[in-house]
Amino acid sequence: MTAYPWDPDAALKHLARVEPPLRRVFRAVGPFAMRYEPLEDVFAALMRSIIYQQLSGKAAATIFGRVAALFDGEPDAEQLGALSDEALRAAGLSGAKTRALRSLAEHILSGACPSVEAISGMPDEEVRERLTQVRGVGVWTVNMLLMFRLARPDVMPSADLGIRKGFAVVMGLEELPAPRELAAATEHWAPWRSVASWYLWRALEVELD
Repeated sequence: MTAYPWDPDAALKHLARVEPPLRRVFRAVGPFAMRYEPLEDVFAALMRSIIYQQLSGKAAATIFGRVAALFDGEPDAEQLGALSDEALRAAGLSGAKTRALRSLAEHILSGACPSVEAISGMPDEEVRERLTQVRGVGVWTVNMLLMFRLARPDVMPSADLGIRKGFAVVMGLEELPAPRELAAATEHWAPWRSVASWYLWRALEVELD
């Protein structure tokens, strides 16, 4: 696993101080171990995200493999334009995902979708604004990219169901918080909300003391 370019221990100390209920999650889960795979190609990363949406991991991996096999080498936007809708559908893509990949390729080729180098220098909100212009790419998808591929430390995917459930468990709530409520309730976790989010997901998998 590639190490994150910041200190997780500093994050845990800050979060334990500003939100004491998180301490028992840290004890139960153990060291921070969120997967980090540095972003190398925007098209390939978003293509994978689009294909994997609303599918089980095994089914998505199968379809992704079939689509990737249609390319000569690594998937890229220019090659996608040469593939027919029939070929993409035969590989297992729905009509909606086929249109989403077409949109992604158009945005890459026109320059509307920024390069890895450009994204690396953008604030989180600008990355969201630029990438959600692509059909089929929503805020959740961009948040996952920010967290797992760009190593941004302060992302709170407050609309994610697992995050909402984890927060309710940790804070002893009887009802799930609305996304806006959760976002407001965790503002003081900044600048380490990505770290906290990973622990909220894990909170659903462990016994808390």
